[in-house]
Amino acid sequence: MWQLDSSTLITVVTIIASSIGIVLGAIVPAVMEGIAVQKALDGITRQPEAANDLRTTLLISMALLESTAIYVLLVILVLLFANPLLDRFF
Repeated sequence: MWQLDSSTLITVVTIIASSIGIVLGAIVPAVMEGIAVQKALDGITRQPEAANDLRTTLLISMALLESTAIYVLLVILVLLFANPLLDRFF
């Protein structure tokens, strides 16, 4: 087994956790956005007169879903470039 010092080990674990986090943080909002669009299109096809209300609600919900992905990106960038774990433990 490799002999890593503790700061290198924390950096490696942070990179692995960040990779997993950004993958999940991108996939989950994308899937939810797809489901939201599908439901909105189903609603528009059933009631075309409510298309404007559905479109407005869809755009607001898409913005909220996309903001979660942006928050995940922000946390991942903080972990990668300004790692608070290194200062806390060393």
